[in-house]
Amino acid sequence: MPLPRLVPLLALSTALAGLLGGCGGPTGAAGLSPTIVSVPPPRQAPGLRVTQPLPVPPGLEAVVGADADQLTRLFGPARIDVREADARKLQWSGAACILDAYLYPGSRGARAVATFVDARRGDGRDVDKAACVAALRRPLPGPTTPSPTP
Repeated sequence: MPLPRLVPLLALSTALAGLLGGCGGPTGAAGLSPTIVSVPPPRQAPGLRVTQPLPVPPGLEAVVGADADQLTRLFGPARIDVREADARKLQWSGAACILDAYLYPGSRGARAVATFVDARRGDGRDVDKAACVAALRRPLPGPTTPSPTP
């Protein structure tokens, strides 16, 4: 048989051998070794840009779009701070509610800002997000008035 006709036949037989090779060998969990796969963080598609920001629900203007430093000034130190790849979750809690803020960078290398907020009671029931923000918000520093002198 001429060599050009042999090449497709060899490729087909190699592929079949590879497929059939997986059929033999040990069976059951004891004969298998685990495979560890590392998944890179998702990447933003090149050229993909948000042209208009989504509307911010009333009462969440100070939170949505704020970075971690701004949120810390607003609520104090977070009770929980979880980082995964370039995402971050900050959590604050008080007697009225538990507030979670999810921060993501708008683009590679940009600072992460809160893009989503969730609020609930201690028993897990939903609570109004704006009311939770208002309940947990630190009082704004007011102007200092000099104490009267006698």
